Amino acid sequence: MDMELEIRRYLRAGSALAFFFHSCPFIYSDILDYKNLHEIVVNNRITWLFHYSALFSAVGEAQVSLARAVNIMELHNILDIVAEHNLWLFVLSMIGAFGPTSPRNPTPDLCIQRPRTTYGVSKVHTELMGEYYYYQHGLDFWCLRYPGIISADSQPGGGTTDYAVQIFHDAMKNGKFEYNLRAGKRLPMMYTDNCLRATLEVMEAPAEALSPRTYNVNTMSFMPQELAQELLKHMPEFQNTYNMDAVRQAIADSWPMNSHDSNAQKDRWWKHDFDLPELVTTMLNLHGSDTRVAQAN
Repeated sequence: MDMELEIRRYLRAGSALAFFFHSCPFIYSDILDYKNLHEIVVNNRITWLFHYSALFSAVGEAQVSLARAVNIMELHNILDIVAEHNLWLFVLSMIGAFGPTSPRNPTPDLCIQRPRTTYGVSKVHTELMGEYYYYQHGLDFWCLRYPGIISADSQPGGGTTDYAVQIFHDAMKNGKFEYNLRAGKRLPMMYTDNCLRATLEVMEAPAEALSPRTYNVNTMSFMPQELAQELLKHMPEFQNTYNMDAVRQAIADSWPMNSHDSNAQKDRWWKHDFDLPELVTTMLNLHGSDTRVAQAN
């Protein structure tokens, strides 16, 4: 089997998670347990390591000590293991790595960051440590700053942009949704298939074609009221209300309105191909299929 072609085929079919679930070993591990992580890498002959473990923005502010351990201490476990075994490393960053003094519309790859959440601070630390290992030790390190990721396959994970995931669950279940951000709060977003595609494409791109080790990627940017308007085209009876969460709103106000990914496009490994209408149609179709299956069962 050509593994690369299989992964791409499943990505196009929207079944990447099913492919990995059925075709690869699945092992639970404590991200803070260095010995166990090391054994997993050695025993499974891992060559590429995709590191996604993190406590997201709003949850991290409620559990700062745990967020510091999961988001920063565990990174050094990963870096040490990767350096020892000469692995290729991908680590996610997010728009949370920027702060209120960053340019906000659009936010370029390289600018002042100064985030004010423990999650954002940990992501700046991740970017800089990865680049340090690249320049000092030759580590194959790659990092993408994701916007808010929207998926029909998972529940919200405590992030500030997660309203754009929860709304589809509530729309199909209850026909109404209460936003925890202001109606006019614009944030960058991305559908999960684009996220997976960007991740694979940056890892597969020739090293000489890439300029930085950390890139912004983006596909769209919208406000809660724009998402509501698009949903109403499909569900005229859908009800929207607003009850602002002060903590989440403050976090959102410090983030980019739109992240600039011109470097990724200039280096010719990334291109936008998804917009808000397509996102809403896709999410409603997927949630509608799940709902019909559940009702039949």
